[in-house]
Amino acid sequence: MLEILFYIAMGAGWTVAITLGSAAVGMILGAPLLVLSTSKFAAVRGIYSAVVHVVRGVPTLVWLFIAYFGVGQLGLTLSPVMASSLALSIIATAYMAEIYRGGLQAIPNGQWEAAGALNLDRFSTLRFVISPQVFRAASPSIATQIIGLLKDSALVSTVGVADLVFRAGVMTQYHADGLYMFGFAGLIYLLLSLPIAIFSRKIHSRLKRKYVIA
Repeated sequence: MLEILFYIAMGAGWTVAITLGSAAVGMILGAPLLVLSTSKFAAVRGIYSAVVHVVRGVPTLVWLFIAYFGVGQLGLTLSPVMASSLALSIIATAYMAEIYRGGLQAIPNGQWEAAGALNLDRFSTLRFVISPQVFRAASPSIATQIIGLLKDSALVSTVGVADLVFRAGVMTQYHADGLYMFGFAGLIYLLLSLPIAIFSRKIHSRLKRKYVIA
């Protein structure tokens, strides 16, 4: 039985890699996507709203199938892991941009005015004044989104990634004990989510002490 549990647990490697990779891409690309929402041109802001609405409005499973089956019809063949990472990265980018936007809206206009009084240019204001406070305001939501990605990553088994769910399914077919196999997989998901939640609380606590939004 230990061999069976070890086989399932080994799928956590792909689960963690895809989750953290997609989260990292989303956190990086979400920032430039957010810039579109701050444009003075209504058309640009409309593009931002359309992109975010489309990405968030389509189920994760559909994006996975588009990335794996649909992209192949365009002449670009992606492995299950690459397709899964692409799909979850697209989703993470849209969600992170909205999270950043919420954090940005929490910053009072007085912060911009104070930075201007100090003769800081827009880039310096964003880098040294606004961005740290946005991250402070958004950090709990970012952690929630990463945990959401962790749970959504269970769907990558549908395109053949040998993650926790895929391996639990294989063992269920052989041993006909789905409750035990998938229960163990669920326990691992829970254990993986706990460090994210704990780390998030520590980071948010430090940011609250360092940056005060007022």
